[in-house]
Amino acid sequence: MRIMVTGGAGFIGSHTVDALLARGDEVVCIDDFNDYYSPRRKRENLTVAQTSSSFHLYESDIRDFQEMDRIFSIEKPQKVIHLAAMAGVRNSVKFPLLYEEVNVRGTLNLLELASRHGVRNFVLASTSSVYGASKEIPFKEDNAAMKPLAPYPATKRSCELLAHVYHHLYGLHCTALRFFTVYGPRGRPDMTPYLFTQAISLGREITLYDDGRPQRDFTFIEDIIGGVLATLDADLQYEIINLGNSQPVVMRDFVTIIEDLLSRQAEIVSPPLPATEPPLTYADISKARRLLGYNPTASVEEGMRRFIDWYQQEAA
Repeated sequence: MRIMVTGGAGFIGSHTVDALLARGDEVVCIDDFNDYYSPRRKRENLTVAQTSSSFHLYESDIRDFQEMDRIFSIEKPQKVIHLAAMAGVRNSVKFPLLYEEVNVRGTLNLLELASRHGVRNFVLASTSSVYGASKEIPFKEDNAAMKPLAPYPATKRSCELLAHVYHHLYGLHCTALRFFTVYGPRGRPDMTPYLFTQAISLGREITLYDDGRPQRDFTFIEDIIGGVLATLDADLQYEIINLGNSQPVVMRDFVTIIEDLLSRQAEIVSPPLPATEPPLTYADISKARRLLGYNPTASVEEGMRRFIDWYQQEAA
């Protein structure tokens, strides 16, 4: 099977690429290596993939419709895993126009080209942030998700709706996966697990909002990749599916896990929770279990041990 993976040099993308190659698929990877975080880190993520003759890399921008059309014409992917995006909730408040350009227009380009070029299945990365500060706990996919707290989740909800349009009009099989706080080796340096691990390791302060009372549904990268590949193979008509661990962790307890693993105490400052942040994320994963056989197994303690092992090797 020939699979296109956009954002394939990123955290989730590179793990997806490696998993596809390991099972024998051909992979067409698209990434623009932008400087939201170090392009060098992204290139290092592809170290294993670059050794495979089944891996094809294009350094291209999904906003460039003509270039994307050229790649679709050359490579003729059978399925698409669309992970490319401008990520980061708080950063999207600073650069809302950029987030709209990349996330909405870029996704629309890919949906249009997928429909034109006969792609069988389009898997789209969405986010738990679309639920905002919903009081419907745990978060279920039938939640209207119409009150996002920042431009980033608003763009992702827009992409889910565009995917439905292309399914309705052209029969394109589309599944939007709402990821819940993904972490693990190769994790992005702007995300909490990396930021806290780095700061505590170096004896620097961490920012723990609202005295650490918020809760997050941390989900290990290997569990997420299992869900992504199961979705790719399922060829569902049109679905929105949560991929989480369904075991929210109090943020102060999360810090304690890192402290124990590093044998160091955190220096903590605790401002109020920003307007962009919900007090809780909590995935109902019954739909993923039913449709995908999804079964997350990594505890936060085990997942963070593996993340910190990777981090310490990188920092050495």
